[in-house]
Amino acid sequence: MVSSIAISEVNLKSLKQPSIANLTGVQSYGVLLVLAEPDLTILQISDNSYSALGVSADELLNQPLSNIIDDFQLSQWQTSITEGFLDKISPTKIWVRKQGDDYTVFDAIWHRSADGFLVLELEPAIRTENIPFLSFYHLAKASIDRLLASGNWRDFGHIIVQEVRNVTEFDRVMLYKFDVDGHGEVLAEDKVHDMESYLGLHFPESDIPQPARKMFLANSIRVIPDARSTPARLIPAKNPRTNQPTDLTKSVLRSPYACHLEYLANMNVGASLTISLIKDGELWGIIACHHRTPKVVPYELRKACEFLGQVIFAEISNQEEAADFNYQTKINQVLSASIERMANSESFVEGLVNGEPNLLDLVSAKGAAICYGGQWTTIGQTPNEEELDHLVNWLGKNVTEDLFITEKLPLVYTDAQKFKDVASGLLAIPLSRQSYVLWFRPEVLQTVNWGGDPHHPYEVTASELVEGELKLCPRESFSLWQETVSLHALPWKEVEIDAAGELRKAIVNIVLRQAEELAILAQDLSRSNAELKKFAYVASHDLQEPLHQVANYVQLLEMRYDQQLDADAHEFIGFAVQGVNLMQTLIDDVLIYSKVDLQGAEWELIPLEKAFDRAMNNLRTKINETGAVVTCDPLPTLVADGTQIMQLFQNTIANAIKFSRPGVLPKIHLSAERQEDEWLFSISDNGIGIDQKFFDRIFVIFQRLHNRDEYPGSGMGLTICKKIVECHRGRIWVESTPGEGSKFYFTIPISRGLRDRVHGNKIDHYPTSRR
Repeated sequence: MVSSIAISEVNLKSLKQPSIANLTGVQSYGVLLVLAEPDLTILQISDNSYSALGVSADELLNQPLSNIIDDFQLSQWQTSITEGFLDKISPTKIWVRKQGDDYTVFDAIWHRSADGFLVLELEPAIRTENIPFLSFYHLAKASIDRLLASGNWRDFGHIIVQEVRNVTEFDRVMLYKFDVDGHGEVLAEDKVHDMESYLGLHFPESDIPQPARKMFLANSIRVIPDARSTPARLIPAKNPRTNQPTDLTKSVLRSPYACHLEYLANMNVGASLTISLIKDGELWGIIACHHRTPKVVPYELRKACEFLGQVIFAEISNQEEAADFNYQTKINQVLSASIERMANSESFVEGLVNGEPNLLDLVSAKGAAICYGGQWTTIGQTPNEEELDHLVNWLGKNVTEDLFITEKLPLVYTDAQKFKDVASGLLAIPLSRQSYVLWFRPEVLQTVNWGGDPHHPYEVTASELVEGELKLCPRESFSLWQETVSLHALPWKEVEIDAAGELRKAIVNIVLRQAEELAILAQDLSRSNAELKKFAYVASHDLQEPLHQVANYVQLLEMRYDQQLDADAHEFIGFAVQGVNLMQTLIDDVLIYSKVDLQGAEWELIPLEKAFDRAMNNLRTKINETGAVVTCDPLPTLVADGTQIMQLFQNTIANAIKFSRPGVLPKIHLSAERQEDEWLFSISDNGIGIDQKFFDRIFVIFQRLHNRDEYPGSGMGLTICKKIVECHRGRIWVESTPGEGSKFYFTIPISRGLRDRVHGNKIDHYPTSRR
């Protein structure tokens, strides 16, 4: 009893169809000869030569071809053979001598093998009514007229199979197209009524493996007149000149792989004819003709069918290309409109999502998302921002190409199963390490009809041992087997993928152009700022001298004429001195403000406690006068400008002292808290507080909430603080309740390339490397 072996237990790689070049069997209805040039010595011959030619293979080996074909015939072909024009003499009629004066007529087909040897194949000439040229012309013309009248390329397939079957009289003719996964589908079928229909069925890639597909590309027509006959052997099996099998890829008579013959037997096929349909150098599909009994197809008729199939298939290709061209034209229009809007918008993101047509129309997507500058912009149906963040993080770690395309995202990124309804298909273009444009397509559940179980295309049995190795046997059943395909979206078309690539180039060019424009503006702004800074410094410096003179002379006037001045005069002089002092304060603050910028910052590793101590020393007088209590948590060591940080501490603490509540002892506390990538500082007080509507106004230059009689100052203290924080790439804001106090917050990012070292409760940062 035969015991079956689970296919999963077998190493299928070792059982795959061998290379066509290694197959040396010859279909028994003809004779194959391998010849050495220039004398056309017979190096190999099929062992059925005696039945076909009346001479055994052993008698013909190493003999000239002229032993069976007369010199007159050979001389007619010699020029074509020598110059390599073998198509001119394929096919040709050959009269071969048998015994005595007996001749047999063969159709001779010449070709040269991939390893350079001349191969002659002889098929018995069959007396049939050949299709006259005009009759065949009218047949082809009638078929094309039917195509043009239809206008539907899918109808073209049915016309092809009908016409080929009319000419060949095969029991079944099918048009079979390969898809992107290598599987095939029967698009059209014409058959006798009592045969099982395969129309609409899919067949797995293993039914026509890659070696067979390469053969179909090299040999566009393939015939098996009798799938049940025993093949002849090529003698010797290896070419004596190379000690390797002769490459028979282009051979008409080469016997098929045994597994394919079993495949045909399981389909109850006795004869087959296969016509390759090639588009742009790729195997688009085949026309497969099946007959239940052996059937010989003359060479001329085979070539006529091949020509008819190619002519009609050319119309199918034209229809496909026309549809592709129309779609590509539409996409190009969308792409052009998008590029124009991007170029005229403040940001390319606005140009892509605003207006019609938009980003979705470019690739027929249901949703799209743009991650740029750390912000998400979405349109249509997309995952939420947290899911998008995780997806981009995965793309950054796993994708290195300029494009990422999949119609089955949940199968390659398992987290996508949570949002398969909106994003089973993904087309992604990276703009930078953190910036992406993403398109999404939802899951589309499909029911695929297979010709048999695609997951078990082969069977292996223990009885199939050949020389100690197992042999693959094709499945026996081709009955309808349905499969529901989930977690898949509609596939992205090549034209859509190309459009996404072009959009990426356009975005990069626009961003670079905008960056150049910003660089020019930055240069102009830097120059203007430098000039303003210089002006502020010079003006402030030059103003101080006349102010000093005014103050000095007014005070000198008061001292010299003290006895002659009345009370009003003394009051007026006091106003003048007070105004000079106020002007001096304004000038000092303007100088401080003008010096605060990123380029002027002296970045170094500083303990912030030192900056705090300097600020406290400068405020000692005010603290003593008011009795203020200022406390501080342990502060970190950061890369910053020490002078600016000191100024920041000084201004915020001075502000808290100034705006204290009457009769309430000022209490001020500075705290620091480590965040993920920054330090958060806060300065809290128990002062008068600030109304929420003034939270933004207090940071604007020269803006005051009180008159100078209540609270003196220039109105620039918090403005300077804001500029210092922003120069350190941080943020500053306030929270306050009137009558209870205020709490000012500001952040300072942790510089890249730093690591932490802990001393008690104090966290210090040191560079990881020195340069």
